[in-house]
Amino acid sequence: MDPLAYFYIGLAAFLVGFTKTSVGGVGILAVLLMALAIPGSSSPGVLLPMLIAADIMAVIYYRRACQWRILARLIPPAILGVALAWWFLSVTSGYDFNQLIGWVILAMLALDILISDGLRALVQGKLLTGVIGTMAGAASMVANAAGPIFGIYLLQMGLSKSEFIGTRSWFFLLVNIVKLPFAIGLGITTSQSLSLNLYYLPVILLGAILGKQLISYINLGCLKSSSVPPCLPQPRVLSSVKKTFGFYENNPCAQTRPLIKRPHKESDAPFVYRLGRQVFNLKRGVRFP
Repeated sequence: MDPLAYFYIGLAAFLVGFTKTSVGGVGILAVLLMALAIPGSSSPGVLLPMLIAADIMAVIYYRRACQWRILARLIPPAILGVALAWWFLSVTSGYDFNQLIGWVILAMLALDILISDGLRALVQGKLLTGVIGTMAGAASMVANAAGPIFGIYLLQMGLSKSEFIGTRSWFFLLVNIVKLPFAIGLGITTSQSLSLNLYYLPVILLGAILGKQLISYINLGCLKSSSVPPCLPQPRVLSSVKKTFGFYENNPCAQTRPLIKRPHKESDAPFVYRLGRQVFNLKRGVRFP
């Protein structure tokens, strides 16, 4: 492989560690980078041990935050999806694996973007839970691309950040361990790919540490609706400035237009309001409302 391929693998390893200990969303980029570095069916096999290592790191961080009740509903259909995908890959020959990975990634991203808020609210049903679990297992087996569909499900559960990441980490750790014998049987994970993964363990660890540091600044509630983009908590300085100028928000993500609340008493008015009123009265001789 050329040096650029090793760079792609290193960047993919960093993103794998980073996304496992944060809210996710960049794991798809790791799949694409690995496909660029190692074309063909070997790229998911090389990425799989990296995912298991990153899952173990995430489980160490969030080992007590898992919601086992949710996993009990998702793991059986996910294993079924893994088995169906393995059967499809074993009986199908002559296909372009890069195109297959690309179509799976596009399908997962389309579900994440196009699914409506009404359907998102129904994901807690038993039937849709089984469908989502099966799709997640199949997408994970084929392309390691189950993050978007699984994120849609977990974001509607009302979990805290640690519970969200802990449940997701345990789910993918168990699913990836189940996938490993199937991948070895298909010949996409070999001893050479395992030895290659050992060189990138420090990079995965670095990404996991940075992801753990970043997650404390992310407001998970802003990700629950497709109509509200991801956002960060507002700095205290910005909140103080808005309070000084008399702006009040009803939306915790600060996505709505600020409203100006008229005070009932002059003493309750913001400083800028009272100062402007005095200046206006002195220069114009008109009572300022």
